[in-house]
Amino acid sequence: MNENFQDITRRALRADIFKIEEIQTLWSGYGKIMRYGLKSGDRKSVVIKYVKLPDQSFHPRGWNTDLSHQRKVRSYHVETAWYRDWAELCDDSCPVAHSFVLESSKDEFLMVLEDLDASGFPVRKDSASMIEMQACLKWLANLHAIFMGKEPTGLWLVGTYWHLDTRPDELNVMEDDELKLAATRIDQKLSTSPYQTFVHGDAKLANFCFSSDGQQVAAVDFQYVGGGCGIKDVAYFIGSCLYEDDCERYEEELLDWYFTQLKEALAKHKSPIDPADIEEDWRALFPVAWADFHRFVKGWSPGHWKIHGYSERITRDVVAQLNSENL
Repeated sequence: MNENFQDITRRALRADIFKIEEIQTLWSGYGKIMRYGLKSGDRKSVVIKYVKLPDQSFHPRGWNTDLSHQRKVRSYHVETAWYRDWAELCDDSCPVAHSFVLESSKDEFLMVLEDLDASGFPVRKDSASMIEMQACLKWLANLHAIFMGKEPTGLWLVGTYWHLDTRPDELNVMEDDELKLAATRIDQKLSTSPYQTFVHGDAKLANFCFSSDGQQVAAVDFQYVGGGCGIKDVAYFIGSCLYEDDCERYEEELLDWYFTQLKEALAKHKSPIDPADIEEDWRALFPVAWADFHRFVKGWSPGHWKIHGYSERITRDVVAQLNSENL
C-alpha cells in the first residue's frame, strides 16, 4: 500500500496501523486484502482492500483481454459506490462491513472496512449444512427486500459477474450452439421480470462470513452488485454449495425457505408488493437463472465441475420452452 494511502488510513482511523496478515490476493493479481491492527482507539483491527491495477494482468484461465481488464476496473468503482452510497441501508438482517475510508486514484483503489471477524462473523465455509445455507438465503432475501424497485445508481445497471452483455468473449467460444442462440432470450426473461431489485452479483458460499454457531452471516465482495432479478443470486448460491444430486434433492426445500424469508422481509420493510406475486414470477424464473449462469460457465471453463447433468437438463428444458414460445 502506498505511503499516501497509509497516511489517509491513519488519519481517518486516528491511530497508527500495522499489518497483521494477508488474507488473500485479488483475482488476476489486481491487489490484496489484508488485516491491519490499530495501536489505539476502540477498534483493534480493520480489513483493507487495496487494488493496484497491473500493467499486464494474468488470468488463470487465459481471459486477460482488454475487455476483461475494463470490467474489473469498473467493478472496483462499483464496489466503492456500494460502500459509499448504499451499504448503510443494510440492517442487521443482512449485515455488511462498515467502511471507514474509500479512496481512489488513476490506478489504485483503497477500501478500509470493518473487520467482520471481530464483529462476530469469524467463520468461513467451503461446504455448508442446511442451517448454514438457510442463513445465507435469509441474508439474500433481506437484501432483495430492502432494495426492491430501487435504481442502481453508481452500480452495475445489471448486476452479476456473468451478465451476458459483459461476457461476449465467453459466449463466442461456447460450443453449445443451441444455448448460444438462446442466450439473449434467457437474459431478456430475467431482465423483463416486473420485480427488479439489487443482486449481490457473486453470492457464492465463499463470500459469506458466518457467526460461530453458523446461524447468522454477513457478506463481502460487492464488485458485481447491481440491478436485477433476485432469483439470480439464489440460483447461483445454491449452485455454489451443492453437487449434482443434492441440487435436485434440496432445490424445493431451499426455495421454500427463501420465499418464506422474502415474504417476512417485504412485510418488515412495508413493501406494497404482494409477495405471492413475486414468488410466482421468480419461482418460474429459477431455472432460467440457472441456465443463464450455465451459459457463462460453458464458455468460460468447459471442464468446470458445475457443468453436470442437473444443469444440462435444466438448461435444455429452458431452451426448449423458449423455442416453443417462438413458434
